[in-house]
Amino acid sequence: MITALSVEGLALKRGERLLLQDFGFSVGAGEAVALTGPNGAGKTSLLRAIAGFIAPLAGRISFQGADGALEPAEARCIDTHLIGHQDGLKSGRTALDELGFAVDWTGGDAAGARGAAEALGLTPLLDLAVRHLSAGQRRRLALARLIASPRALWLLDEPFAPLDARYRTRLGELMAAHLAGGGLVVAAVHDPLPIAAKTVELA
Repeated sequence: MITALSVEGLALKRGERLLLQDFGFSVGAGEAVALTGPNGAGKTSLLRAIAGFIAPLAGRISFQGADGALEPAEARCIDTHLIGHQDGLKSGRTALDELGFAVDWTGGDAAGARGAAEALGLTPLLDLAVRHLSAGQRRRLALARLIASPRALWLLDEPFAPLDARYRTRLGELMAAHLAGGGLVVAAVHDPLPIAAKTVELA
């Protein structure tokens, strides 16, 4: 299980533009980091680099477990969730099929899927095609994998954006419970997180 994440001396580029240089931060078990900054500052690219989808120009991203350093590919594969700004859902599938696919892919089970659906108010929606869901409902469906397939490190890109007040509060409760269980959260946000968090600003 991931107990700490460290980013050191990181440089990231998008196209011809240098986003970050000599950048770093760390987060440990039970802690959250709020990544802030203007649009285009590199928040999404940083999350994708931590998840292993973007190769840094320089620097190091490392993961620690209870017994020492973890191999990055394994830590990312089995103990990290990335919820991007785009939900990544197939509009032609039912919500149930999409949730089942996500849970199978990330190593969860049917009981976890049912619990996640209940926790995020999705149970009455599971027979609907994804294309018939509102933006907030789609977001809740994407977020359900966090609960259905528990993993230590949550990487979240604007997780609250399309949610109404009720489910913003609910997601905050789920994040707090995740931290209380020793989890880690790194979230790109424009508004403050509803939980205690360190702020890391990207200029």
